[in-house]
Amino acid sequence: MEYTKFGNTGMDVSRICLGCMSFGDVLPGGHQWVLDEERSRTIIKKALELGINFFDTANVYASGTSEEITGRALKDYANRDEIVLATKVWGRMHQGPNGAGLSRKSILSEIDKSLNRLGTDYVDLYIIHRWDYSTPIEETMEALHDVVKSGKARYIGASAMFAWQFQKALHVAEKNGWTRFVSMQNHMNLIYREEEREMMPLCKDQKIASTPYSPLASGRLIREGAETTYRSETDQIQKSKYDLTADADRLIIERVASLAEKRGVPRIHIALAWLLQKESVAAPIVGATKLSQLEDAAGAISVKLTSEEISFLEELYVPHPVVGAQ
Repeated sequence: MEYTKFGNTGMDVSRICLGCMSFGDVLPGGHQWVLDEERSRTIIKKALELGINFFDTANVYASGTSEEITGRALKDYANRDEIVLATKVWGRMHQGPNGAGLSRKSILSEIDKSLNRLGTDYVDLYIIHRWDYSTPIEETMEALHDVVKSGKARYIGASAMFAWQFQKALHVAEKNGWTRFVSMQNHMNLIYREEEREMMPLCKDQKIASTPYSPLASGRLIREGAETTYRSETDQIQKSKYDLTADADRLIIERVASLAEKRGVPRIHIALAWLLQKESVAAPIVGATKLSQLEDAAGAISVKLTSEEISFLEELYVPHPVVGAQ
C-alpha cells in the first residue's frame, strides 16, 4: 500500500479508502444489498491487512448501523492512532423538526451520536454530506469549527456540491478565522467527469484533497455489459446516476476492458489507476462486498498509465447532467 499526505495537512492516508456504505442492517426503505456484521468485519479486517488505514462512513448509512459495525471492527482489529476514520452529517436521522441538515443544533447533536455509535472519542474527518440550503453557511462553519476545537474531530471535509458553494464555505471560514475544509468527497469516475470543469481545479488551487466516491460507477466500469449483481439490480440510486447516459458510457467501458486485456490486469486496476493519477486525488473511496474486490482495488496502486493510455480512455467522453450536487 502507498500513503500520501491528505491535502494540505500532515495526516497520512492510504491511497485507497474503504467506503463503509456496504455495511449495516437491512432495514425497510434502506439498501437491501448491505452486508451483515459478520461479513462486514471480514471485509474490514482484510482492508487492514492490505494496509488500508482510511475508512469512510456516515450517520445515515443503514440508519447508523454502518457506524456501529465499522466502529466495533476497528476497535477489535486496529490501532486507533494509525486509523483515519471519517463520517458524515446532513442526512435525515429522525422524522420531525431538526431531524436533518446542517444547523448548529443538528451538527452538535449528530457528532455526539456518531461518536457513540463508532465507539471513539473523535473522528479524524467530519464531512458535510450535502449543501444545506436552509441553513446559513456561517452557522454551519462555526459549528464545525467548534466541533474541531472541542476535540471531537481532527479535520473537516465536504461532499457533493457545486464549486461556487465550496468556495463560499472556504471564504467564510477564512474570513472568520474558523477551521477550513481540507477535503472534497466528489462524484468522479471515467464515465462521470463533470467535476473536472470547476471543482477539481478549485481543489488544486486550494490544496484540497479529493476523495472521489463511486470511482467504479457502481461497478459499471468493471462488469461485462450483460453482467449484473444483486446491488445493480436493486440499487435505485446507481440507476438514477448512470442509466440516462448508458449508451455513450458503454463505449468508454469497452475501452477500459480493452486496455485491461492488453495490460493483463483486472478492469478495476485501469479504472482506479486513471483516478489515482489525477492531481489532488488522495484516495478514491471503494466500496466492497467481496474480498476479491478489495484485493483487486489495492492492486491498482501499482498500475501507472501512460499519457497515451489516458487519452485513449478519455477521448470519447461526452458532457453529462450534473449528478451529486443538488
